Amino acid sequence: MTGARRGAGHRMRVATAALVAAATLVVAGCSNDDLAEQYREGSNKGYIAGDGTVTEIAVENRGDPIDFEGTDENGEPVSSADYRGEVLVVNFWYAGCAPCRYEAPLLQGLNAEYTEEGGAAFLGVNVRDQAPTAVSFAETYGVTYPSVVDTDGALQLAFSGEVSPKAVPTTLVIDPEGRVAARIVGLVSEESILDTLIKSNLGTS
Repeated sequence: MTGARRGAGHRMRVATAALVAAATLVVAGCSNDDLAEQYREGSNKGYIAGDGTVTEIAVENRGDPIDFEGTDENGEPVSSADYRGEVLVVNFWYAGCAPCRYEAPLLQGLNAEYTEEGGAAFLGVNVRDQAPTAVSFAETYGVTYPSVVDTDGALQLAFSGEVSPKAVPTTLVIDPEGRVAARIVGLVSEESILDTLIKSNLGTS
């Protein structure tokens, strides 16, 4: 083998090793809080999100009820009919989104309260990941509410006009009739804000 060919072979082995190392880092990044820590430090790397703007929609200005169907990360069917008659909080997220990681404990805290008290339910919509990643995320952050695996975009289409695919996370509050009542584009930074939006729609008809 000539020196040139040996050199080419060495470069190929180095490149392959680098790719394997990079892939390992990506997988590891899905199982820790590095991105959330970056977000706390003010870094916007790795995601595009809104600024946390809250929009409330007056009852008389709300559109038609939104119908949707999907399958959650455990393979169970989910539909809008499951939630009619109660307030539904719909959170659009994906595992590599730093603010999604940051807000997960807050959302789960409210979910736990309303699971006990009744009147409201939570549903995630994972816009990028496959089911195993969504399951791992739920286990890591203690999230007990389901998430629809929406890699085909069906739920994003159902909520078209309400959610920008480039503004993740986005959280919607759906009233008991199935209409969008409020929207938070970006991080849910304070539990009290979302809690107030939920409470203001309990019993809305």
